[in-house]
Amino acid sequence: MIEIGNLKFDGIVLGPMAGVTDLPFRLLCKECGAGLIYTEMVSAKAITYHNKNTEDLLRIADEERPVALQLFGSEPLVMTEAVGMLEEMNIKADIIDINMGCPVPKVVNNGEGAALMKNPDLIEKLVKAATDGTKKPVSVKIRKGFEENEENATECALAAEAGGAKLVAVHGRTREDYYFGKADWGCIKRVKEAVKIPVIGNGDIYTPEDAKHMLEETNVDGIMVARGAQGNPWIFNRIRTYLETGKLLPEATLNERIEMALRHARMEIDFKGEYTGIREMRKHVAWYMAGFPGASKLRDKVNFIESYEELEKILNLYLH
Repeated sequence: MIEIGNLKFDGIVLGPMAGVTDLPFRLLCKECGAGLIYTEMVSAKAITYHNKNTEDLLRIADEERPVALQLFGSEPLVMTEAVGMLEEMNIKADIIDINMGCPVPKVVNNGEGAALMKNPDLIEKLVKAATDGTKKPVSVKIRKGFEENEENATECALAAEAGGAKLVAVHGRTREDYYFGKADWGCIKRVKEAVKIPVIGNGDIYTPEDAKHMLEETNVDGIMVARGAQGNPWIFNRIRTYLETGKLLPEATLNERIEMALRHARMEIDFKGEYTGIREMRKHVAWYMAGFPGASKLRDKVNFIESYEELEKILNLYLH
């Protein structure tokens, strides 16, 4: 368990993923055993502009808490204003997290996301600005570094801690690595040894055994599962069971995966309407079915579905 002030939560964490960790997916992961839940990242500037597109991103259900609401931005004054507005809006987030790891060019080229790791002084100011605007604890998510083969995660983590961050999550890849290659858990260990605040390790957690190895190798306070949860919300309970008992639960069966995919689709449609919800499900269905015979042909069919009935028919035909 991780404790931050009055907040106490399980250290088996669902990481933030743009276009993936929306409310329906988060609820399924929580139901399957996730501890702390991260939202998709939300633009601090968009919040201050009252952008309508942020409304769905800011919706948090009581059942999924505790939740870290992830913001991205690079201007301290804007960050203070944004988190202050979230307080006024009574958003149900338990932690305000600042994204300092997104590698996407349109974010980085704006000086946001992973670009912040080039300026530890700004990291400290940005965290201080967030803590000035909210009563909630502030955390950050960083990477190993910005440039390939260059590591400054410890310097950035210390800067965030100096600014008042209560938690840091570290992805063991640089910005230039994106999501390729093997994550460097050594850099996560070095951050853990340097800071006094809790550290969550992120990168290459796909199995319960991976989770145990990271905990043993880095001594982190928690582990973050991101891409390993795509099409696989069951991973959280499997990790917890393995860590607590040493028992390795079986992976979800084909029937369980199809049942979950259809339930997930119904939740997406309820949340976003059928037009958007069913299109959101195209990638999720591909993830749920990955590794099964004929999955690539199934994916090709699913990429053209436009209704829940089509999805149900395709999956039932695959099953039988």
